[in-house]
Amino acid sequence: MKDFFERLCAAAGEGRAREREPMALHTTFRTGGPARYFADPAGERELAEVVALCREQGMPYYILGNGSNLLVSDEGYDGVMIRLGDGLARLSKCGEFLYEAGAGLLLSRLAKEALTDSLTGLEFAAGIPGTLGGAVVMNAGAYGGEMKDVLKSVRVLDPDGEIRELSVSELDLGYRRSVIPARGCVVLSARIGLAPGDAAQIRARMEELAAKRREKQPLEYPSAGSTFKRPEGYFAGKLIEEAGLRGFAFGGAQVSEKHCGFVINRGDATAAQIRTLCRIVQERVRESAGVELEPEVRFLGFDGEGGQQDRNGIRTAGKKE
Repeated sequence: MKDFFERLCAAAGEGRAREREPMALHTTFRTGGPARYFADPAGERELAEVVALCREQGMPYYILGNGSNLLVSDEGYDGVMIRLGDGLARLSKCGEFLYEAGAGLLLSRLAKEALTDSLTGLEFAAGIPGTLGGAVVMNAGAYGGEMKDVLKSVRVLDPDGEIRELSVSELDLGYRRSVIPARGCVVLSARIGLAPGDAAQIRARMEELAAKRREKQPLEYPSAGSTFKRPEGYFAGKLIEEAGLRGFAFGGAQVSEKHCGFVINRGDATAAQIRTLCRIVQERVRESAGVELEPEVRFLGFDGEGGQQDRNGIRTAGKKE
């Protein structure tokens, strides 16, 4: 595959492709094996060329943002991990209260820019560790706010290599879901519409939410945030606590004592230990409450999960959303 790697290097941009890249460096769980190939495209054109190369060669690929919702197996990922980073992190004003932001831009940076401009609507996002692209794909939200509240439109690269602009209604946004993965699209940028506000009030709200996160979430440990989606009519953390799992550990992985909705890496957890603990939690909650917990985290490279290619050549992670 020497020829493939050489072509990948040329497509991604100088110095922006590597082999055997440890995914512990690129996920907030801080564990996981290497990606066979890793690309960090220099821009939208390079991204399109990398995706086209993978599709042409039948090479599985996965689109990565900040790695804040992903667990890669200890064996790694046998494909191309395509990271949307600084090459797709542009930010500009395109209206009095409107931003055009690249998919690789950190959501926290966008929220801080809104504060600087005294624009309200993104306070909920200031503490979310993901990128804008990932936030759009899963309609990220916190403390009563969601991306669908501020999104105006999204530019995507479709499976045919064409750039399309999708309206909010076309995204079919719901709780932690959009149609983007099912359509095999890659987010390039999004337009974000906010409202005029008072900078002091915006800052106060951000600080209030940050204090709540520090008080209630195990931010001192590597994790992927809320491990499970909220079941209709329930709270995942409460169900896990009622199943007697507060502080329960498997190897270096543990159900957080501070918030049972978080599975954490105590420092030396393997990906296998984290995945096994998630399964144990699901089984115990099923037994105790009769509720099926659906992971919010995506699992990549595990047997029976993320091992199949869809029609777009994307090796999916966990259940498609």
